[in-house]
Amino acid sequence: MHGTDEDHAKRAVARHAVDAYVTRDACIGLGSGSTMRYAIERVGELVADGARIRAVATSHETERLCHDAKIPLAVFGDEPIGIAIDGTDEIDPQWSLIKGGGGALFREKAVALAARIFVVIATERKCVERLGAFPLPVEVVPYATPFVAREIEALGASVTLRRSGYDGRAYVSDNGNAILDCAFGTIASPPILDRILREIHGVVSTGLFIGLTSAAFVSKPDGSVAALSHPAHGAATFSARA
Repeated sequence: MHGTDEDHAKRAVARHAVDAYVTRDACIGLGSGSTMRYAIERVGELVADGARIRAVATSHETERLCHDAKIPLAVFGDEPIGIAIDGTDEIDPQWSLIKGGGGALFREKAVALAARIFVVIATERKCVERLGAFPLPVEVVPYATPFVAREIEALGASVTLRRSGYDGRAYVSDNGNAILDCAFGTIASPPILDRILREIHGVVSTGLFIGLTSAAFVSKPDGSVAALSHPAHGAATFSARA
């Protein structure tokens, strides 16, 4: 998929999800990443048209984009979140996700857990049969980073400390933590791996999102949008029309 096609697909799925789920008087959660930029753009249009939407942002970058779009911000925990929308780095047929490529996994998971409905948006290249081609981000307390890295390596992963692209220093999350990118290869059981990782002292959060997704939309290069069938209703597919 070429860059222009990918951008077209991201815009289509983001706007589709907002129009399908966001009401005109609601507190919503807005995720982070390149696809979410188009969702924020669409929410900004609704606000400009008079909608009384408040947004809980999952990152400083999302806060900035909301500010630019004149979307009022709400503080996490101050009021219930009806709907949260976010992108993903991978989604499997059971609707398990790998997230955190942009470094906002802790806040994204907090908002997903708090929301009554969590909607995932993605382009079709993010759909995989098994999670693991994308290295799994794990947010870690800086003091414990060397210990946690060794523990994860003992599980069979190749572990890399994430660094900032512009200066090569260790990446610092919005929460002041480090992120380890952990290449496990194909993940046989995402729920079991998530539990094992969270039991390591120093791990703040993992990029595995298990059992949180309420609905998922996927877009194709031509801009068409598909709703994934729910795993509880049989094997999920990537072709059911919305």
